[in-house]
Amino acid sequence: MKYLVLLIGDGAEKPWPEQTEAEQAAAMAKFGEFDAACRARAGVELLAGEALSDPRDATVMRTTAGGVQLTDGPYAEVIEGMGGFYLLEAPDLDVVVELLQVLPPYDIQIHPTVDVTL
Repeated sequence: MKYLVLLIGDGAEKPWPEQTEAEQAAAMAKFGEFDAACRARAGVELLAGEALSDPRDATVMRTTAGGVQLTDGPYAEVIEGMGGFYLLEAPDLDVVVELLQVLPPYDIQIHPTVDVTL
């Protein structure tokens, strides 16, 4: 099963800009530990993962009545604080939750993907 993992908020972490260089380095080390834990776990494959730019850089695209409207920045109905994502394959949700505990204590959403064969 594939899972999309959204790092959506600072959770128990101080916001990134408020962290010292040492705190930022410690947080980055946890991402390396997460990568290593995924590689070491049988049945788990880290398929993709990226940090995202500031939420103010986001573009919202809406299609209404056949027209496309683009607006800048996140809005309340969008995940405003999304800082990054992972796409991974794992045997089940329990394995994903166990591995994610290696990361800094962010707020995280986990979404199973749907296999749509065309």
